[in-house]
Amino acid sequence: MRSVCLSLLLVSACWALPFRQSGFMDFMMEDEPGSGDHGPKIQDNDFPVLVAGPKCPFRCQCHLRVIQCSDLGLKAVPEDIPHDTTLLDLQNNKITEIKENDFKNLKGLHALILVNNKITVIHAKALTPLTKLQRLYLSKNMLKDVPANMPKSLQELRIHENQITKFKKASFQGMAHMIVMELGSNPLKSAGVEPSAFSDLKRVSYIRIADTNITEIPKGLPSSLSELHLDGNKITKVTADSLKGLKQLAKLGLSYNEISSVENGTLANVPHLRELHLDNNGLTSVPAGLPDHKYIQVVYLHSNKIATIGTEDFCPPGFNTKKAMYSGISLFSNPVSYWEIQPVTFRCVFDRSAIQLGNYRKK
Repeated sequence: MRSVCLSLLLVSACWALPFRQSGFMDFMMEDEPGSGDHGPKIQDNDFPVLVAGPKCPFRCQCHLRVIQCSDLGLKAVPEDIPHDTTLLDLQNNKITEIKENDFKNLKGLHALILVNNKITVIHAKALTPLTKLQRLYLSKNMLKDVPANMPKSLQELRIHENQITKFKKASFQGMAHMIVMELGSNPLKSAGVEPSAFSDLKRVSYIRIADTNITEIPKGLPSSLSELHLDGNKITKVTADSLKGLKQLAKLGLSYNEISSVENGTLANVPHLRELHLDNNGLTSVPAGLPDHKYIQVVYLHSNKIATIGTEDFCPPGFNTKKAMYSGISLFSNPVSYWEIQPVTFRCVFDRSAIQLGNYRKK
């Protein structure tokens, strides 16, 4: 009986289909909906049907909807970018021009990175199809103007280190959703920012315009600002009007300018300021208004020309009127006799280590 069973098993094994090597794409083929098996049995005359995936531009790397074509020496935008791309990285190439139809099919694009190319021209209609674009990085190129017709959906724009000489009202018109703007290291003149340039920016919280030739704080800054960085310019003074209306401002960077005075009443216009950076300027005294400011915690005043420091330059007369204690005060590299500073001067400082003093050496 056992020999009969074994014979039957051998016969059935001989009738089985021959082994078939599965290709890579075969594992990606989905079963028929609702079927409990692995699809119809393969017959001798059947051929495998392969489903073609999205095409990846030559030499680029593609993963899901992220297309990375950086550092390839490209001189133009690839033509075969998948239509469902959400992030396109083209940085560190040799692209010189963005043509009208380069992005015509990328309606779902959220981020476009064109940093460190040689772009001099962006066609007026090149960015029009990108109705969902949120982040546009154009830094380190050779643009002389802000691109026309930027998508109104933009939330972040980085266009520093180009050849732009002026920011006009038309530059950011309709940009109601903008939050972050990096505009520095452009050859802006003394009046390189028009007073109406930021009038349409209702939500922007961060603006940086560093390392240019502007001589004053730009007028018409958005009231929504929480951070303003104007380091490395040629600003000579800070007036009360220049910060008027910036009640949400928490951090102000004015390092490496030529500021010799901060007008009385200036700090009262920024009641929620937490950090004030005025180092590497030409101040001869501690800015007025610090004792009356309830929230300021960090003040950088090193590398100035401050010769004297009074007992009420930083702290109010009482001990309970300041809402936040100082966590950082830098005063080194000033021509002040530090041994003459009274200890009570820093009575509203959180800890002794928060005070940075040092010797002054004439250059």
